[in-house]
Amino acid sequence: MAATRTLRVGVVQFAPKIGKVQANIAKAHELCNGLTPRCVDLLCFPEMIFTGYMFPDATSISPYLELPKTGPTCTFCAELARRLECYVAAGFPERISTPTSSAHDHTGGAHLSPIVGFNTAVLYSPTGEPLTLYRKFNLFETDLSWAAPGSGFTVLDLPPPLGKTTIAICNDLNVHKPAAWDSLEDGPYELARHCIREGTRLLVLLNAWLKSRDEDEDEDEERSGSEGNAGDTEEGEGAHDVDDDDDDDDGLEPDWKTLNWWAHRLRPTWAHHPATEKEYEDQRTVCQINGSGVGPKDLVVVACNRIGDEGGKTFVGSSAALMMRRGSGRPRLLHAMGEREEGIGIWNIPIGL
Repeated sequence: MAATRTLRVGVVQFAPKIGKVQANIAKAHELCNGLTPRCVDLLCFPEMIFTGYMFPDATSISPYLELPKTGPTCTFCAELARRLECYVAAGFPERISTPTSSAHDHTGGAHLSPIVGFNTAVLYSPTGEPLTLYRKFNLFETDLSWAAPGSGFTVLDLPPPLGKTTIAICNDLNVHKPAAWDSLEDGPYELARHCIREGTRLLVLLNAWLKSRDEDEDEDEERSGSEGNAGDTEEGEGAHDVDDDDDDDDGLEPDWKTLNWWAHRLRPTWAHHPATEKEYEDQRTVCQINGSGVGPKDLVVVACNRIGDEGGKTFVGSSAALMMRRGSGRPRLLHAMGEREEGIGIWNIPIGL
């Protein structure tokens, strides 16, 4: 039997109030008060969790843009990381020094939008030091009104039990326009391919993911189109959904359609497909040539999402941990929170050494 080690992950799920930064930070402190030093290896907060997300334009978000290291989110993460002696990740809107403008065509016609920041995720070390700033690469429509895209996905080589870690933000999981999800087999699957290519062992998704509306699959939702929806996928090899139960009304069950969407957008990391297996073997060859370790077949996915309502939109919660084993033919749901559940999920995840 292969040796394993436990990765202890905490995900914080609550409903921030837009523009109420200090009140949201106070809420996060309240939720984290019961945590003790070294009770988790990694603690995650969602995308733009202390500012809120649904800002309509650059003017409305500008008062809440933060500087790295010294802004409210980074200060909070550094202090909490030191207190708990763990890694802490969170999202925030980052201020850029020189605003610019950019042409976007997301409402049927191109127009200039002021660019005043980045949609950013930060990761702090157990000693309270900043390790990385990742800037959202695949901007959602709401981001386009104020943010510039980042330069692309990266990977961090962190000590065990985390290992090679990729941080992404919400819509990074979806198809990068102008591409379309034309093929279940071939995608495109930008984030999944990155994880395979780089040998990622832990994928952290910091989300502000919206609840879908069955009756109106409009593009205002954080989706890339109905043709890729897990509920519309034709049955067959690799078209497996995570298990679901009957719908409930108390919000303590996750939104199964959302979990299935997340799993299907990472399909190459678990599906049995010759092209995927060839990609893995190519990676093994590169590792052997370079004298480095062979990349594992298991990918742990931690998706940390928020709840609540903003601007007429509802966030779907359902923070989750999934295990993707390359070639297994099925994603495995390890843990999940409800779609309206407030609190912290503390999960122990066995990972191979």
